[in-house]
Amino acid sequence: MTEVTPFEFDIAEQPAALRRLAEAEIPPLDTLAARKWDRIILTGMGSSDYVAIPTWRTLTALGLPAQLIDSGQLLDNPGAITPNTLLIATSQSGASGETVELLNRRAAGEIAQATLVGIADPEDSPLALAADIFLPLHSGREATVSTKSYLNSMAVHRLVAAAFAGEPPAAVLAEIAATADTVENLIEATDVKDAATSTARHPQRRLVYVGRGDESATSLFSALITKESSKVPAEGFIGGQFRHGPFELAGDGLTAVLYGMRQETPDESLRRLAADLVATGSQVVLVGDDRIDGALTVPANGTSPLGNLAASTVVAEHLAVNLARANGVVPGEFRYGSKITTAI
Repeated sequence: MTEVTPFEFDIAEQPAALRRLAEAEIPPLDTLAARKWDRIILTGMGSSDYVAIPTWRTLTALGLPAQLIDSGQLLDNPGAITPNTLLIATSQSGASGETVELLNRRAAGEIAQATLVGIADPEDSPLALAADIFLPLHSGREATVSTKSYLNSMAVHRLVAAAFAGEPPAAVLAEIAATADTVENLIEATDVKDAATSTARHPQRRLVYVGRGDESATSLFSALITKESSKVPAEGFIGGQFRHGPFELAGDGLTAVLYGMRQETPDESLRRLAADLVATGSQVVLVGDDRIDGALTVPANGTSPLGNLAASTVVAEHLAVNLARANGVVPGEFRYGSKITTAI
């Protein structure tokens, strides 16, 4: 019998974590949305950076001056922050190296005293204590690779985006609760073992994840947790990036996982990519409910855009676990790094 790892326990705890958030008291954000900002900067590192992609897309669609700048680049370009900037910083631990350095420079007056919204789990973390407005994740402690903290970060970002769009918080909290049900069902139902095993054991294995729109976040997150969890090299691509050079990876040994493949909103660009990859002999996995001859479809749908993103995330996590086992490593176990990256 295969032993359940701490990584898998965290995956299983995701529905409960989302329900905690859905039942929590959320600080009012309407005053932030009502103010006119020079710019709105969304920042973080790794998955805490990727999770802000849907928020950035929503804010720019509303005509707001939103920018997505990871915290490392922001340290290199501090002039991007003005006194009238809204700085929305996500750090699941609230203590990652780049985040803490930004806070230290802000406290020392080396960068502008922008209004800071902090998104993190621990209420006693440096980010929580320094923030003008703190939005707790309610995800709880996490043993290894980001799972429930990523989904709860996504849900908190949904609340932030909704505030700017004028949506009532109660409706979004109900959406988060429904997403918990979606996640719970998919954790039990998702089976990607065969696809993961054939990928990990191929002598010339190559693995790519591709997503467009909000699912861009999923593709980048997937590549990150795959490398962390399974030690299998993987790359994440946003939309058409894959055709610009990396398409030469196609053929026997390539597994391409395409996110957001839903019949209700068909993505013709990704459908063409899937068909072209199948023709090269690549293994193609479609996440959603769309179907392409020669490709494998992994059902993953929610009842809302947030639910769809969470559904794709669960598939990514299952892939990471099964890739690890097929690669002969303990899923989610760190060899050289740690849960919180403090070095910069």
